[in-house]
Amino acid sequence: MRGQGLGEGGIRTPRGPCGVLAPALSVLVAAALLVLAGPTVTGVQAASLCGGHKARTLRFETGRTVLYKSSGYVCAVTYAKHTGARQTMSVSVQARGNRAVVDKGRYTRHAGPITVHAGHRCVRVKGSVGTKSVRSGWILC
Repeated sequence: MRGQGLGEGGIRTPRGPCGVLAPALSVLVAAALLVLAGPTVTGVQAASLCGGHKARTLRFETGRTVLYKSSGYVCAVTYAKHTGARQTMSVSVQARGNRAVVDKGRYTRHAGPITVHAGHRCVRVKGSVGTKSVRSGWILC
């Protein structure tokens, strides 16, 4: 014999307006918090832009270019030191013997990510934010 308020399988069915509105209200509150918090790129989230392990960070006056390496692939992102306003940014990765892959534009937070297959070859990396830039020699050989 079933107890009062139990549906099939012994699961309690909601009764009254609070039982129906509570889940919908919690979804709306969660969505509002996401909108208010807004997207941010922190050190933890930066890792999610590129897979693999951090191989190198190239710092310069207006930002930094971060390289990640995984299974023969190199991924790079250039982050602005001061975010918010659109500014010219770029990131470039070139595996030795290949052409450079470039992402250049007016961004608010970062340029990239870009990923190239390097295998066991050296790569050359460039990054810029505004008029300041950084460039490596042949690295990760």
